[in-house]
Amino acid sequence: MRPIWPFRHVGLKLLSVAIALLLWMAVSGQEIVERGLRVPLEIQQIPAGIELSGEAPATVDVRVRGESGALSRVGPGDLVAVLDLRAARAGRRLFPLTPDQVRAPFGVEVVQVLPSAIAMAFEPSATRSVPVAPAVDGRPAPGYIVGEIVSDPPTVDVIGPESAVRRVTEAPTAPVAVSGARDRVRENVIIGLVDPSLRLKNARTATVTVQILPAPLERVLRHRPVQLRNLEPNHDAQAEPATVDVTLRGSKAAIDRVEADDVVAYIDLARLGPGEYSLTVHADSSPDVGVTHIEPASVQVRIASGKR
Repeated sequence: MRPIWPFRHVGLKLLSVAIALLLWMAVSGQEIVERGLRVPLEIQQIPAGIELSGEAPATVDVRVRGESGALSRVGPGDLVAVLDLRAARAGRRLFPLTPDQVRAPFGVEVVQVLPSAIAMAFEPSATRSVPVAPAVDGRPAPGYIVGEIVSDPPTVDVIGPESAVRRVTEAPTAPVAVSGARDRVRENVIIGLVDPSLRLKNARTATVTVQILPAPLERVLRHRPVQLRNLEPNHDAQAEPATVDVTLRGSKAAIDRVEADDVVAYIDLARLGPGEYSLTVHADSSPDVGVTHIEPASVQVRIASGKR
């Protein structure tokens, strides 16, 4: 049998005792404090066949106790209140919320939860098919109108509390932009529901096709004078012919609002020197109507140098 030397490695033994003593002093010297925190409320185990009517609180207030060092290290998500609803039934119910239902890290004691009980209402779950209601944003190009709007799928199944399902009549989509469009617009958009207690069973997006059609009415403004724009200094210019006929297209209301002086026919002479040119005629009009035709489409322009 080997002899035991109690003083062997005495230095390491004394160092271990000193470290343990320091740790004990550090821990025992920390003050016990309490602190109020707002923590998330997690709902679990809602039975099949029933739905929560209305919104449950997202957070609750808790009061915790522990050493100041431990509480200072508590971060978001370290504490979570858990409410088990497996015993829920249709109707209004009151569920207690105790400190034991709060998950907390080691060294942190939950001493109080506010509120101490949460009231919730439940209804039987229901499903209903409702039409998808596409939304359109903007206005087509002047002289064009929005025609038929088709959604694929045309309907979706909505799930939720029975009373909310009875009230819903449609499932709107995110708007399809048609600003300035002259032809068909097709876009994949999100389907949404106004009531937050409802949800979609399957489809989350729809392909919406918007037909863009020429407006139904036309109007011809005859003998509109042709303006000569951006003529270089010290030049003279003449257009032949000096007037044109401008055809407008739009809705009846928009066409009726247009005055003759609202439509301006013009030719751009920027950077053109003396000479004869065949130039295209353009026209400005009200933003509610479109210019579909100018007759003649081009005119002869003679530019000569001269002093004004």
